[in-house]
Amino acid sequence: MLCVLAGVSACSVGPDFKRPEPPPAARYTPDTASIETGAAGTQHVALGKQIEGDWWSLFGSGLIDSVVKQALEHNRTLEVAAQTLAQSHELALAQAGARYPQLGLSAGVGRQQYGAEFFGGDFSFPPFTYFAVGPTVSYTLDYTGGIGRSIEQLQAQAEASRQQLDAAFLSVSGQAVMQTITIASLRAQIATVETILDQDRDNLRLVRTAFETGSVARIDVVSAESQIASDSALLPPLRQELSKAHHALSLVLGRTPEKELPADLDLARIVLPLEIPVSLPSELAHHRPDILAAEARLHAATSAVGIAESNFFPKIQLTGNVGPQAVTPGGLFDRSSIAWSLISGLTMPIFDGGTLHAQKRAAVDAMRASAANYQETVLEAFALAHDAEQLDAQDQAQQAAEANLSLTRAAYREGNVGILRVLDAQRSYQQARLGFVQTMAQRYLDTVQLFLALGGTSPRTG
Repeated sequence: MLCVLAGVSACSVGPDFKRPEPPPAARYTPDTASIETGAAGTQHVALGKQIEGDWWSLFGSGLIDSVVKQALEHNRTLEVAAQTLAQSHELALAQAGARYPQLGLSAGVGRQQYGAEFFGGDFSFPPFTYFAVGPTVSYTLDYTGGIGRSIEQLQAQAEASRQQLDAAFLSVSGQAVMQTITIASLRAQIATVETILDQDRDNLRLVRTAFETGSVARIDVVSAESQIASDSALLPPLRQELSKAHHALSLVLGRTPEKELPADLDLARIVLPLEIPVSLPSELAHHRPDILAAEARLHAATSAVGIAESNFFPKIQLTGNVGPQAVTPGGLFDRSSIAWSLISGLTMPIFDGGTLHAQKRAAVDAMRASAANYQETVLEAFALAHDAEQLDAQDQAQQAAEANLSLTRAAYREGNVGILRVLDAQRSYQQARLGFVQTMAQRYLDTVQLFLALGGTSPRTG
């Protein structure tokens, strides 16, 4: 099945890579045509639009912009990904050189003696010293396309590295924004608990005053003191989580924890993006970096099948050299000392214990695995989650709990209810207030996750 004609570039064995068609989806799961109205405003999905500029700028925070800028400049993961891309690119360039004749220079000196039979048995040539110098040319005839497939494979791997770098940019920018919002959320929760503790102290003063006048029992004072102790226990875990978030942000920024971090962000100053540009499902597979990286890995795996198939064919190599050869150094400069040779070589596998067949089967299996991984990556990309209903519910719960607490306190002052009712109302308000802060922060984080799921914009490639 040789396709060899001297000087004619030949066929390539193995399957040719064909770019997968994007799934024929008309919408995402769940449907993102509209997003519910929340306490922070109504978010609207602009289907078919692209994000203009950097996706994180939609939060309208100069601090977030600054944090992301620092992360992209100093993050260690990005440095590793960039160096990996540079390595992959150079490896592809190195392999591309195998397409061309290899030119070298050889020089040697030696001593040799031919046997009498070399000259037919009638003449014996004495030992001699020889000198030789000259260029050599070698060329491997790629009639099966094996070299071309290996170049194609390395180029596909370089493309996968490029997409992985884009994915790393997206991930690092996402982590920078999410940690900044998480820190803002924890600070808001700590401030909420501190406000609740102030209210607990007001309750305690109220109860102590009532106890001194004899209108309440000692148990009411103990209950109020117990409530302060219980609410105070909420602060240490939140402060510990804040410390962890600061440490995580340090890692994203490529800094050691003891170095000063950017100023903390106030959660109330974050602008919720009200219009979210969402690319069409058919376009998502063509610009989300993890999908493109999976596609490039599939391309590389397809090329590997061609490489494995080419190993079944004979390898043909042409070698030539020309240059002076003489028995004295001075003779190298004599025109009559010029010698040349042209050699062709062929090697072909006959028996290898099944190695080549196993390698081909492994390459085919790897190609199928890459295809399955590509499909899984695409399907995961089409499942976008975003929620706003919970924030509305938490906002209503907070308002109701605050109104109930105010009425209960008034009733307690008038002697219509006991301290336990006040503490219960206080506890309900505490839970509702903390739930609202957490849910509001989660809505921001959900929006970040939505941008990341849609591929954001690549800070590296624009």
